[in-house]
Amino acid sequence: MRLRRTVAAVGLAALASLTVAGSAGAAQVAGVPDAAACGQGKADKDHREYLKDFTHATNIRSGPSTRCTPVGVGYPPHSIDYHCWDYGENGTWSYLRTRGNVYGWVKDSELKGGLGSIVKC
Repeated sequence: MRLRRTVAAVGLAALASLTVAGSAGAAQVAGVPDAAACGQGKADKDHREYLKDFTHATNIRSGPSTRCTPVGVGYPPHSIDYHCWDYGENGTWSYLRTRGNVYGWVKDSELKGGLGSIVKC
């Protein structure tokens, strides 16, 4: 009898932990990267470089989300070396490098013509 109760209790505890873990994952909004996506660099697949596509002061972030840490600011006179684009928070984002060697992500709608890189990551 005691063994059955122990097995049942362990089984319920395991089921409860799976349910909690499953609901935490389901709470993530589709298309919005979690913190793990911040800080990941991307290969330079788009070989266009030194374009002046900042139209105003724009945050360059560690990932494709406003929840990712800003790593620098791009200004209109700065030149951009595009690496690639990917989906992120509320649309597409481009991974790029400024001529001053700041690497990071910028939401495409913040760039000239609303366009960034032309090559998918």
